[in-house]
Amino acid sequence: MESVRMPSWLRMVLVAGVFVLVTGASLFAYRWYIHPTTLTVAVGSLDGEATKLMSALASRLTAANAPVRLKLLETTSALEAADMFSSNKADLAVVRGDVGDLSQAQAIIVLARAVVLLVVPPGSSITDIAGLKRVTVGVVGGEMNRKIVSALTEEYNLGRANVSFRNLAPAETRRALEAKEVRALLIVVPLAEKYLALLRGFFLQNPKTAPVLIPIDAAGAIAEKHRAYESFDVPKGTLRGSPPVPSDDLTTLRVSFYVVAGKQLDNDQAGALAEALMKARRDLLGELPMLAQITAPSTESDAYLPVHPGAAAFYNGTQESFLDQWGNAIFLAPMIFGALVSVGAAAWKFLREGEPRKSEQALDSLYALGRRIRTADGESELSEIEREIDKVLQMQRVKAAAGDENALDVTTLNVAAHRLQSLVHDRRTLLAARSGGKAMA
Repeated sequence: MESVRMPSWLRMVLVAGVFVLVTGASLFAYRWYIHPTTLTVAVGSLDGEATKLMSALASRLTAANAPVRLKLLETTSALEAADMFSSNKADLAVVRGDVGDLSQAQAIIVLARAVVLLVVPPGSSITDIAGLKRVTVGVVGGEMNRKIVSALTEEYNLGRANVSFRNLAPAETRRALEAKEVRALLIVVPLAEKYLALLRGFFLQNPKTAPVLIPIDAAGAIAEKHRAYESFDVPKGTLRGSPPVPSDDLTTLRVSFYVVAGKQLDNDQAGALAEALMKARRDLLGELPMLAQITAPSTESDAYLPVHPGAAAFYNGTQESFLDQWGNAIFLAPMIFGALVSVGAAAWKFLREGEPRKSEQALDSLYALGRRIRTADGESELSEIEREIDKVLQMQRVKAAAGDENALDVTTLNVAAHRLQSLVHDRRTLLAARSGGKAMA
């Protein structure tokens, strides 16, 4: 008996369908894997410079088709940005190390470093912090610098010296100096030409006079108590080259601006973000010199602001590739799947061990017909048995054509049919011989 063959065109359609399905699933998985992640970042500063830098970096990430993109949430200051971050309104934030609640923050990069500068007008008699007794100091940036004011007051006992502090906006600083409402300034800015020019513009000066920078000699002691700060020496001639201001390296404090993420940010995303930002820094450095201050955060375990594990893996060169992460799963998955299929097949076979299969039932019915043939008493009974044999054979052919796994195979059917036909022939011969013997008698 021959099985019914599937038409060629139908087989081609099925193969093409399977190919399209597998290809489509593969493309979908690939697009899902490379689809960029967009993270919101809260950023703000008094002069808008931080927003400008982050906007340039975000645009570069998009242009470079980076796996992580940035969406800016503009704020008025680093303090407001830190508040948005701590209240989970942003995935990332640009924060200053001494401002806001950073208990859940982990560093991705150091965006810039700002230096604490105590400055007095040209010709002032004040040369050190002790000379600030009974002086009003203007604090440019106001609330942003509250912690540094508190640290200086505590270390130098400025409250007892009747030193007062007055918050000033950059726009009103020069007027306050000229009106002698303040006799010194405290400002925290990066040592970049833009900010040094802003500082020089607060004072009336000429080629022979320049503002005077006051050293913070206790910077080391303050940094030990307040780990957001570090002791730093302002290089000679930073404010003016000739004559140099300061005239020698000057000790003060420095604080960092960070791009931070929450602990819940995926390690792969954090690593990809750190890598993308460092590449963007390199590409934009010619256009934005301020980006030269971007550096990797400290990866030491005792760092003031811990680095995100994903970013640390990038900086330490220990990032895992796709195969590193999924190689074992890719290797083991087919083995595990094959084992499960084998176990399932064995379990199914065990559960059906005691059940007679339909093919076995068909054979039993054919065997039963053999017994009936041997005991048949006449031609009519043999004819009836032949019709039953034809019916069983026809049913098995239909099942085989439909692909029924319980259908008897062609060889078995042929053997069974031949055996039964021989029995019918032998029985007819025997019955004929008996009938002939009775007739002669």
